[in-house]
Amino acid sequence: MSNIIRDSDEVELDGPPAFEYGQKVRSRLNIRNDGTFPGKEIGDLLVKKGDEGYVVSIGTFLQRYYIYGVDFVTAGRRVGMKGRELVSVEPAVREGV
Repeated sequence: MSNIIRDSDEVELDGPPAFEYGQKVRSRLNIRNDGTFPGKEIGDLLVKKGDEGYVVSIGTFLQRYYIYGVDFVTAGRRVGMKGRELVSVEPAVREGV
């Protein structure tokens, strides 16, 4: 269990989400099933590093972190990811700016 990555004590919800609905993003890491993705075994690869998708939902986890539902169209999956696991491919289009 020594390879467990702990999140910082920072509370992301103190600020606005890093990504917006419809924004194109890229996975910074390989993402494996932690047991929350139905139909796949724990540890199965869900998203490869470099896969691109679109933010389709924004939720929260533990009242601390934003969770971005990302539709990885080519993989045919919608996966919940933390902001630190994603990077923007194209800038967000902010309405009213």
